[in-house]
Amino acid sequence: MTSGSLSVDALLDKMGTELKELLQQRHIDNPLIVGIRTGGVWIAERLQQQLGQEGPIGILDISFYRDDFTQKGLNPSVQPSQLPGDTEGRHIVLIDDVIMSGRTVRAALNELFDYGRPASVTLVTLLDLQRRELPVQADVVGGTLALGPNQLVKLSGPEPLELTIRQRT
Repeated sequence: MTSGSLSVDALLDKMGTELKELLQQRHIDNPLIVGIRTGGVWIAERLQQQLGQEGPIGILDISFYRDDFTQKGLNPSVQPSQLPGDTEGRHIVLIDDVIMSGRTVRAALNELFDYGRPASVTLVTLLDLQRRELPVQADVVGGTLALGPNQLVKLSGPEPLELTIRQRT
């Protein structure tokens, strides 16, 4: 596919159903839902509604935890992370929009552990681009996508949430 859009709502419905089942299998009643800024937060908000949970979600900005921080420098839109309480002993559902290399997830886990040692972390992603550099695997995936070398995927939102695939310019 060279350009186009994917149905985010259909992917979210699938993810919500799979996540509910997985949490039931693991006997997890009230996980802390944490989104990685920005797209992961939008998805976390939608999944929280599907799960019927109330209360604030956690928001991670992993900018300072990235392993390429010294190469890229500080992103001008860095904001503080916000977790409603510590992570010590909590079951956490960590949500991102896209998983590709695994480096964002590694950075998010490092930051989460700075807040405390979670009982468990369930990883959820809207899209898996299957280009791993680190051994990271999501527990719940909306869909997989193989992009060409000059393609990129972008999530825009929060309302409406829309995925677009386009050629790099």
